[in-house]
Amino acid sequence: MASADNILVKVDGELKTHLLRQVRDSGRFATVSDYVRDLIQRDLDSQAELQDWYDRHLKPGIDANQSEFVAVSAEEVIRRNKRL
Repeated sequence: MASADNILVKVDGELKTHLLRQVRDSGRFATVSDYVRDLIQRDLDSQAELQDWYDRHLKPGIDANQSEFVAVSAEEVIRRNKRL
């Protein structure tokens, strides 16, 4: 078992080829570890952006009181969207 400081990840085939190409050819990464850390950081950033978008755009509607909702027909929605 890997220690708390190390994680062993086995890749082969196309994944290994891609990984090595990113390190050798891109010039951005000195080691495979640097590349993997960059991928993980970008994943964390992406998740944070998604959470922020959810908090700004969806959560207010989800948390709204039912009395704030207004019934509209499909025709009204289509008409409104055509004006946009």
